[in-house]
Amino acid sequence: MDDRPRIETRAVGHGEDPGATLRGDVVSPIHLASTFALPELDTDLSLEEVDPAEGQFLYSRLNNPTRHALEQRLASLEGGDHGFAFASGTSAIATAVLASVEPGDHVVAFDDLYAGTRRLLETMVRDRLGVDVSFVDATDPDNVADAVRPETTLLWVETPTNPLLRLCDIEAVADIAHDAGARLGVDNTFLSPYFQTPLDLGADVVAHSTTKYLNGHSDSVGGALVTDDESFADDVAFLQQVGLGNVLSPFDSYLVLRGTKTLAPRMRDHEANALAIAEYLESHDAVDAVHYPGLESHPQHDLAREQTAGYGGILSFELDGGLADAKRFLEALEEFALAVSVGGVESLAELPAAMTHEPIPKAEREAQGITDSLVRVSVGIEHVDDLVADLDRGFAAMRGQSVSQ
Repeated sequence: MDDRPRIETRAVGHGEDPGATLRGDVVSPIHLASTFALPELDTDLSLEEVDPAEGQFLYSRLNNPTRHALEQRLASLEGGDHGFAFASGTSAIATAVLASVEPGDHVVAFDDLYAGTRRLLETMVRDRLGVDVSFVDATDPDNVADAVRPETTLLWVETPTNPLLRLCDIEAVADIAHDAGARLGVDNTFLSPYFQTPLDLGADVVAHSTTKYLNGHSDSVGGALVTDDESFADDVAFLQQVGLGNVLSPFDSYLVLRGTKTLAPRMRDHEANALAIAEYLESHDAVDAVHYPGLESHPQHDLAREQTAGYGGILSFELDGGLADAKRFLEALEEFALAVSVGGVESLAELPAAMTHEPIPKAEREAQGITDSLVRVSVGIEHVDDLVADLDRGFAAMRGQSVSQ
């Protein structure tokens, strides 16, 4: 039986110890120091023996008290032993990949990934490092199993995916990875640890763009990895602190620490609003399809119910029209800002084909189901009636009707 405090409690206080600071700070101070004075010269102490858990710090690239508090909290939220905070979500994913592969290895990845992750796997991992990469439809575990080779060392998935909200069965894919002697990495950005904890389902490493739900206020860029694999954690620590030096700044660490405190109530509001909007869109005659795992019409709704504690605040939908219709719809919105990214308290809308996924060739996008009329929305915590009224405004503009102000 899990005797840890519940996630709401861990999100508020884990990693911050008022008794560990000079004045008993309830909120972790922002430690901006780049270096830390030693009490004495210990010629027997190596850098690897400097222990932040004992309040020992040497140089902020190696470790920093504010970042250390955040990394402890991230590990606790995901149920892992080791947490790492990075300068961006992309740098976190790149570090996880580099810690798992070497030239001649093979990676199997979900074909429906964030465009930046796909470009990283293709341009850096495949083209520059000589690691072969196979993209497969991971909604069916058999496709993953069929793609695995003797030289496969890493399986990488998002679930739900961006922007089509497709799922993969984490337990099934984890079994496939481990049978092959490979590692499974799961990007958990879209659901956050409040709704999904992949390590509990067999994953070896979990990645986040902390920019999104963990911070939740669209004012910090960062990334995270959490693992319970000791050897892998050692490799990640070396790359984070020495090999790449791609650490999260003390101020951004403070912002994410602050953001996690309200993770639970924010996620509940995000989900409630998203479900209401998904149901509204599903019945709208100007919408051809809605992609949201919380709808019973979603082809993987049963899997979502089994492996997640909720459905999140992100959905996408197909407008009954083309690019020009989508342009009129999006530009008429007032409560939904036209912007990339997700996970903030404010609602955002974007057109993947022209924004986040524009770097993917059009034929590949369309083969994945990303059409010119697919709209992705990150539903915020505003009043849902105001958000629905805003969508009505967009539909009116799309049809050439007068738009109320």
